[in-house]
Amino acid sequence: MRHLLSAEGTASLTTQILRKPLLAFDFDGTLAPIVSRPDDARVSMPVARRLKALSAHLSIAIISGRSVDDVLGRLQFEPAYVIGNHGAEDPAMPPDQDHAQVLDGFRMRLKGARVLLDQVGVVVEDKGASLALHYRLARDRHAASNAIAGLLARLDPGLKAFGGKFVVNVVSKSAHDKAQALATLVSRCQVDCAVFVGDDINDEPVFARHDPNWLTVRVGRDDANSQAQFFIDSVSEMPAMLDLMLAALSS
Repeated sequence: MRHLLSAEGTASLTTQILRKPLLAFDFDGTLAPIVSRPDDARVSMPVARRLKALSAHLSIAIISGRSVDDVLGRLQFEPAYVIGNHGAEDPAMPPDQDHAQVLDGFRMRLKGARVLLDQVGVVVEDKGASLALHYRLARDRHAASNAIAGLLARLDPGLKAFGGKFVVNVVSKSAHDKAQALATLVSRCQVDCAVFVGDDINDEPVFARHDPNWLTVRVGRDDANSQAQFFIDSVSEMPAMLDLMLAALSS
């Protein structure tokens, strides 16, 4: 990965913006800082103002692990598209009941393990098309992680699990991931390229796709194995990145 705010990164971003791409962003850890209580996460007004200005020129999409309804009230601007549940929830597509129903067996296992999960501080979030097991606030994260691993040991073959920042997500194996969601949106808004920015494991399918028409940016350089092309150091550099996009559009 190379720093996006370097001379090389700035040149690459300017070239991509002049192609009028779809701009797609993850939410937590990307547009909004990671916070102890997920319910407190919001896009800051300086970032929201820049995104609103960009939306006058380019289509903007949010592709989040949260449900669509959850993320909508946290943006402080109106994007063209919001995709939820790690790519599995697309409001333009009819709900796939199979994706929700294949989770029912795991829901029952979580219900049976409620006492254990409560004891180790794991909070279960049911987002319809995915389940999230949060342990950020657990007093003993190692014990919480072990309890989750025990539940995942006999996971239904129709499901897949993937980690995040002190969370484990479970979704239908046939559900779209973020890379598939982004490819669908690029086609839907009739452009031929995209800029995608994310920060977590569930953003790696986008980075790993290595689509030559996508410019990918990771927030944070803590994962040396990330396949993103560029990085910024933290959410605090997001305004500078958005300013580069606006400058390219006005050149």
